[in-house]
Amino acid sequence: MVVRPLEPIPDERGELCEILRSDDPLFERFGQAYYTTARPGVVKAWHCHRKQTDHMVSLAAPALIVLFDARGDSLTRGEITEIVAGRSNPTLVRIPPGVYHGFTPTGGEEILVLNIPTEPYDREQPDEQRLDPFDNDIDFDWRARGASEGR
Repeated sequence: MVVRPLEPIPDERGELCEILRSDDPLFERFGQAYYTTARPGVVKAWHCHRKQTDHMVSLAAPALIVLFDARGDSLTRGEITEIVAGRSNPTLVRIPPGVYHGFTPTGGEEILVLNIPTEPYDREQPDEQRLDPFDNDIDFDWRARGASEGR
């Protein structure tokens, strides 16, 4: 897992912020790029991948992104990592296979999350393992963070 602060470049017109480049040491390959949103009170969790690495960025309102390391051979197995990322704290979160993850807004605004995974989504055989966000063995309480619905 890698959590890397991003550095917006401002000028008189606004700003530009590079998220991931093909010459970046974190870059593996390009599968697709997509965005997803979550409304206040909604949690989108838990899921992980067998093959795919995700590269997530919250583009606007702050999002709480939570990672749970379920990899058997990992030095951080069983650990939970919490990141609050958004426009005021631009951050790239690299999520390797075997790490469960999810996110929820931290305030009263809908969040906009960009993901650049290494694999294209396979609608016939999704590379995805899901857990219920509230009923699982992960020691994390989304309700304590203001989440009340969604998957």
